[in-house]
Amino acid sequence: MHRHVLIHDESTCRRRTSIKWQHYDPDVLPLWVAEMDVLPAPPIADEIRRVVADGDLGYPVAGPYLEAVARWYARWSTPTDPSRMALVTDAMSGVKGAIIAMTDPGDPVYITVPVYPPFHSVVAGNGRQRVPVALTADGRLDVPALEAAFASAPGRGAVLLSNPHNPTGTVPTVEELTDLARAAERYGVAIISDEVHAPLVLPGAQFTPVLSIPQAAGALSVISPAKGWNLAGLKAAAVVGGPGASAAIGRVPADLAYTASHVAVRAHIAAMDEGQGWLADLVSDLAANRSLLGGLMAHHLPDVRWRPGQATYLAWLDCRPLGLGDDPADHFVRHGRVALNSGLPFGAGRGHARLNFAASPEVLVEAVRRMGHGLDQRTAR
Repeated sequence: MHRHVLIHDESTCRRRTSIKWQHYDPDVLPLWVAEMDVLPAPPIADEIRRVVADGDLGYPVAGPYLEAVARWYARWSTPTDPSRMALVTDAMSGVKGAIIAMTDPGDPVYITVPVYPPFHSVVAGNGRQRVPVALTADGRLDVPALEAAFASAPGRGAVLLSNPHNPTGTVPTVEELTDLARAAERYGVAIISDEVHAPLVLPGAQFTPVLSIPQAAGALSVISPAKGWNLAGLKAAAVVGGPGASAAIGRVPADLAYTASHVAVRAHIAAMDEGQGWLADLVSDLAANRSLLGGLMAHHLPDVRWRPGQATYLAWLDCRPLGLGDDPADHFVRHGRVALNSGLPFGAGRGHARLNFAASPEVLVEAVRRMGHGLDQRTAR
């Protein structure tokens, strides 16, 4: 079970003071919040050391960051223009800024459920109408259902995508995004695409930026290396507009740039420009862990339904056949001492849980073994 970067044992990880390893009791294995058990890529560590050595701890300069974002999108053959970008604090502040820029108070914002819980709160918190539209049974965009929803309030609002999707790990295809863009164009609905998981597309799938779709020229995307290089504690991101989005970019609140971190900006540039080798090793490890998880589930939790994702390090587990009620994560933390994310805050997630498999093989094996043992204890009673 050789791994390149997902190699750190439980005792090493427990020295960390971030929320993943500190929220639960010390006997709980945490496979919940989206943090990976990795050390930073060497170019990132080198840049942070340089920043500290030089006392380079002031305010950020947006230009170099946005230029690095343009180079990053060029890797996906998607031309972007730094003049149609805005530096923001982090991915979710970018989503907030895009919603403000593209919609008016009271407008509908369509979200594809189940989806990352902050999508729900950022819509409601900014005075927009949250309109959940279910994914298909296999976790993909249901474009006909979205179009039917658009038709109920034509000329208003935006659809907010998770691309790649959190928590199902599906990656929208060119055809799906094109069909969605055409439907949105027909009904005057804007498109906002959170693409923070784009670096984590696994073998067998291909990421398509929404801005590469000609019919989505007016869309806004949100991008950050925070997920791909495990930099959630270093806050920076960009909102990126297509050729038809210049006016919308101008409406992204300017104060979001002031709260981005200069250290984050420098670390993120190092990731985007110099961290590709480390990222390739990570993706290889995640693909291996995806396969490992499949075998572990078949052995210890054969009744759990799970479709291996095309991207991310998140597994969306349908635990309804186990009869554990609406929140199986509660059962597994109490009886298996393994922390998962409850499916309930994702919407359309009753009986589901989200598992983070960005861990060493040893931690992953032990966690799934404990989950299976927790079910055995229930059966024994």
